[in-house]
Formats: sequence, structure tokens, C-alpha cells
Amino acid sequence: MQKKAVLLLNLGSPDSCSVGDVRRYLREFLMDERVLDAPWPIRAMVVYFFILPFRPKQSAHAYSKVWTPEGSPLMVISKKQQALLQQMVDVSVFLAMRYGSPSIPDTIRKIHREEITDLFIVPLYPHYAMSSYETVVERVNVEIEKQGVSPKITILQPFYDEEDYIKALIECARPYLEGGFDKLLFSFHGVPERHLRKSDPTHAHCLATPDCCQRPHPAHDTCYRHQCFQTVDKFISMTGIAEDKYAVSFQSRLGRDPWLKPYTDFELKRFAREGVKKILVMCPAFLSDCLETLEEIAIQGKETFIKAGGESLTLIPCLNDHPEFIQFLKRKVNGWLQDGIPEKRE
Repeated sequence: MQKKAVLLLNLGSPDSCSVGDVRRYLREFLMDERVLDAPWPIRAMVVYFFILPFRPKQSAHAYSKVWTPEGSPLMVISKKQQALLQQMVDVSVFLAMRYGSPSIPDTIRKIHREEITDLFIVPLYPHYAMSSYETVVERVNVEIEKQGVSPKITILQPFYDEEDYIKALIECARPYLEGGFDKLLFSFHGVPERHLRKSDPTHAHCLATPDCCQRPHPAHDTCYRHQCFQTVDKFISMTGIAEDKYAVSFQSRLGRDPWLKPYTDFELKRFAREGVKKILVMCPAFLSDCLETLEEIAIQGKETFIKAGGESLTLIPCLNDHPEFIQFLKRKVNGWLQDGIPEKRE
């Protein structure tokens, strides 16, 4: 007899904003070979000798600025997404985090105990990247094989350009857009440029030419940069925002290697110097508000912009538990339940 379930997957966060918990979280996160993609000896040296002795205290302070009585914003919101989706579908909805808890191994054990035969895996990432979508999917596959669990698996593919996702973004942003703005900045989480080249199956297209993202190519199926631009293009096409009223940038870089450009903090300074006074920032790569949106953009980014001469920076919330987004997830689950594949609406 078939028994179906849904597994929502997100990044995760520390158990608390204490330095010890943040250190444990960062160790697990940074030792992931799809995040810090260096050979194990080099990765271990960098993490244990150059990052963990210093960064946990800094990150713990940042987390303390956004921590809620219920826990980290990402965890609180992810649990709301799980609960709201559970109310709308007729199968069990599980939640697991790539790093921290609830862990993927623990959740797979629960799925095994409930004798699930069909599992719909939903990475809560609209875009494909080694360090987000790929690592959660691979971790689930490894753990399923390790535990000897054998449900039939269907994986939700990146939905960066799907109309219902774009419509949800627009509805979430609408009240802020209607309030007026000088510039709308789409700030995506950054990745090292080498990640794009590694994800390119031909190893010859991504970043090889200035217009690589505009020229059709099979590499776009796994190209984070192309997919980010597609999200923006669809959003702008559906809203009619003028070309000079928006921009795209990438945030959260780590280390000295080149990451995707332009950098968000540099752009905020540039816009302020050029006379932009009122800026809106939205972060479409995140489906839940988290440290990178609430602290890096709404606090640090705002300070950067105002210090450089701007007047106001407003963070447009992520989709979080917006009804349009929960309906989007519901349609995906119901499409899978009815046809074996997630519904895709163009």
C-alpha cells in the first residue's frame, strides 16, 4: 500500500545565538565540500585555523540582533511554512535542515518509521546552486541509501522562472512598490565564480563571455547566475518597472576569491553617491527571512546606504508564510499527488 509524504528542506541555523552553538553550526556548514569546495585537508585547515577561532563570536553577535523568543527567524518561518502546508494537503509534511536540527538523518529515520513509500522532496530554494539546492538533495540521497530506506523519490526542480512563484514575489512586494522608491535592488546570495564553472557540464560556457547568461545553453539548467537574472527579468516584465529603476547584485561573499558581481554593499554605496535616496531591497533567492536578509541587509545594508548619503533603505520581506507562496507549494504537492510530477504553470 502506498503511503506518501512531503519533505521540505532548508539551510538551517544554530540552536541558539551562543558562541558555542554558532561554532558547531559553522563547522558543519563550512566543512560541506559543496560550500567550501577545496580538498578536505585544505578545507579543514581553513575552517579550523582561520575561521572557527574568530568568526563564531562575530556571527553570534549578528544572530543576537535578529533572534526571536521562538528561535532563529529561519527556523520559526520554516516551521510556519510546514504547518500551513500541512493544513492544506492530505499527506504528512516533514521538515529538515541541511545543517543543524531537525537534521536530515533524524528526519529520514522518522520517514522510515512511518513506512513512507513515496516521498516528494521540496528544496526551499528557487535557484540551483552547489551550496544550496545541490547539497540538500545530495545529502538526502546519501542518507536514504545509508539507512537502507527505499521510497520512490520525486524532487521539485528549481522554479526560478515559474509564473506562480513570480506572482507570489510581486504580491509580497506590492505594498512596498506602491509606496514609491528611487531604486529597487534585487540582492541575491552570492556564490564563488568557480562554483558556476564547476556546475557547467561543458566547463566552457559559464562566465566565458559577458553575455553567457543571455545566450541559450544547456548549462543554464544548473547556472545560478542565469537563473537569478531570469527571476528578475520575469518580475520586471510582469510589473513594468522601468529599466533605470532597478538593479541586481550579490551579497554574503566570504574569502578573497572572486564571487558573483556586482557586490551588494558596493552597489549600496554607489547608489547613495549617485543621489539615490529611497531604496527597496528584495532577496528572491531566500524563501524565508534569515540572518542574511534581516541583519546583513536590513541592518548592515541600511547603515551602509545611509552613511554613504542615502536616506532610507527598506527590506521587502521574503515570501515567508505569504498566502500566495503557501498556495504555490500546495499546487506543487497536489500536482505530484495527482500525476506523479509537480504541477508547473507558465
